Amino acid sequence: MTPVSFYDDVGGHPTFARLVAEFYLGVAGDPELRALYPEEDLGPAQDRLLGFLVQYWGGPMTYSQERGHPRLRMRHAPYAVTPAQRDRWLLHMLAAVDVIALDETHDLLLRDYLTRAAWSMVNTMEDEPAG
Repeated sequence: MTPVSFYDDVGGHPTFARLVAEFYLGVAGDPELRALYPEEDLGPAQDRLLGFLVQYWGGPMTYSQERGHPRLRMRHAPYAVTPAQRDRWLLHMLAAVDVIALDETHDLLLRDYLTRAAWSMVNTMEDEPAG
């Protein structure tokens, strides 16, 4: 018997594609968060996130084959990620999780991972007010 992955359990590629598409709808309408994405077209960022999440949760290893090891923190190091941006990212990502409507167990696992990942990306404290 072949073990089933989280990826398979939640519906595979269509579920993750919907999650990422919903997330980027939020990003596109959020000027503060959008500033973290230097490319004018969010499509490439959307593709990278989708590939990463698919692989992380047990789907095809395409992300690593195309881009190498994920090295999540290293890939985000060039960008100043503040606690406020983390919170905006989580706002849109968790709203996207709401849309895909997973069962409780999978929902909690996904939210926990996304929250921990977002917190680990913070590499810059917000500017202190002058005064």
